[in-house]
Amino acid sequence: MAAIELDGLTKRYGDVLAVDGLDLEVKEGEIFGFLGPNGAGKSTTIDVLLDFVRPTSGSATVMGLDAQADSLAVRRRIGVLPDAFHVYDRLTGRQHLQFVVDSKDIGGADIEAIMDRVSIAEAADRKAGGYSKGMRQRLVLAMALLGDPDLLILDEPSTGLDPNGARQMREIIEAENDRGTTVFFSSHIMEQVEAICDRVAIINRGRLVAVDSIDGLRGQTETVTTLTIDAGGADAADAEAIRNRIYVTSASLDGDRLEVTLTRDGSKFEVLKALDERGVEIRDFSIDESSLEDLFAEYTTETQEVPQ
Repeated sequence: MAAIELDGLTKRYGDVLAVDGLDLEVKEGEIFGFLGPNGAGKSTTIDVLLDFVRPTSGSATVMGLDAQADSLAVRRRIGVLPDAFHVYDRLTGRQHLQFVVDSKDIGGADIEAIMDRVSIAEAADRKAGGYSKGMRQRLVLAMALLGDPDLLILDEPSTGLDPNGARQMREIIEAENDRGTTVFFSSHIMEQVEAICDRVAIINRGRLVAVDSIDGLRGQTETVTTLTIDAGGADAADAEAIRNRIYVTSASLDGDRLEVTLTRDGSKFEVLKALDERGVEIRDFSIDESSLEDLFAEYTTETQEVPQ
């Protein structure tokens, strides 16, 4: 059973087509990243999953349940950290969590342990109106974690967190996934997505343009690797010889520093071997794979549809 399944999901707001025939499947047990530029349709898609808005056409299922017809049953099985979350200023952190326990009828919930886990236990009995933005983020995450949800839906979960908080968020996501929870999240922090996601989907202008693992996305793009070589004795002729090799898109020399860019079919070791055969001393080298940010920019430069 898929944790999330979208079939031809379309949402219009008047003349605006926010989501355009979106087909997507998120497998149970995945950490799945959902990416796209502002206005791409990410939040609208999440709002449909949570039954905050109704689709114009198509369908959405969550844990095998219809996201609209079975919305109450869906909400009992998921935890949500929305992008535009709100807390009640006059309620304490503990009261927020108790509200979730009561509304979901969660038995045996350890509120103290959850608050300690997100590092706001010392503020449990303070009113949330006095919390910082990062503390409010942690409080809403704690509310999402209550009841051991089967699925976590996190919309920009690291917004407002300092680097330590963002690292802790990543650790919590990984721990929940180890427990068996499926995690579906949208984020602009590409390093975090790249570090923990099994697969990612990229949407642009409401349409799916890519869905794969990070390595799979790299394999579908043209330029994926930059090889930087500390090349003793290299000269312009060596750079030119490397530049003319198949699968090399560029080779530039700055002193003893030779930078070579290869397409996905290029062999880094063939480049090193060719330099060695030319008598160039290879003192050191480093490899820079295309980052998710690079791939994201390439996939969203213009609208394209993901191959089936």
